[in-house]
Amino acid sequence: MYDVIVIGGGPAGMTAALYAVRNGKTALVIEKGTFGGQITHSPKVENYPGTLSMSGNEFADRTLEQILAQGAEIEIDEVTGIRDEGERKIVLTETGEFEGKTVVIATGVRHRMLGLEGEDELVGEGISFCAVCDGDFYAGRTVCVAGGGNSALQEAILLSEKCREVIMLQDLPEFTGEPKLREVLFSRPNVRAHTSVKIDSLVTDGGELRGVAITHKDTNSSETVPCDGLFVAIGLIPENEPYRDLCDLDRHGYFDSDERCVTKTPGVFVAGDCRSKAIRQVATAISDGAVAALAACRYIDML
Repeated sequence: MYDVIVIGGGPAGMTAALYAVRNGKTALVIEKGTFGGQITHSPKVENYPGTLSMSGNEFADRTLEQILAQGAEIEIDEVTGIRDEGERKIVLTETGEFEGKTVVIATGVRHRMLGLEGEDELVGEGISFCAVCDGDFYAGRTVCVAGGGNSALQEAILLSEKCREVIMLQDLPEFTGEPKLREVLFSRPNVRAHTSVKIDSLVTDGGELRGVAITHKDTNSSETVPCDGLFVAIGLIPENEPYRDLCDLDRHGYFDSDERCVTKTPGVFVAGDCRSKAIRQVATAISDGAVAALAACRYIDML
């Protein structure tokens, strides 16, 4: 039986494992895909304290190497649920079961995609999701932002401070974000918008993004909007349904837990982008991982 089982190998999950083993506990990290999570989509990370610049993959590799050196174990598998047996938690996967005294759920989120051909291949190479992370790469260049809610407007405001031009692409007749955000964004001379448009395809040349092809719904006319980058801000999808019996979810599907990272089930904790929070950055994910792991260690010590 492990002291701490961590579900998810992103920054929050790996940090949770690190803090667990540093506190003398045994830890297992179960990851269904790629260690590192969403940060691996970032070709350059320049907002991590103490590191001038690194790629998301470098961060993931270093952190994985660190937790393995400290004694954490890893398993590549997909978790399907958790069975709560009081002081024993059974983590169910597609291939078997793992027993733990505590569980830290750090499943993260996935970005809602446009569903276009070649989209996956361009993530991190022309398609981005985070202006704070990647905006500097497009300084003095032209970018499009897909979306019209608060997140899209906030991303575009940040980009408008760096980019030569920001072009908003909204599929609805109007932008749905807060009026104040709309006022701030569209008062800027380097911002223009297309509403009621459908993004049909990505225009590439030599594997590089050169623009997006759109159709105007009201006139059924088509055009290509040249751009150097496309920021997709049409929503995030948490993958928390398998745990809803053990952890309360908010109306958006995120774990309804505050900065203490506790849940209604003793011995089950949550960390990272999967929980309800205002800011989703690598720094806040790491913070959650530390908080959740230390809470799990305290829980074990009280058993």
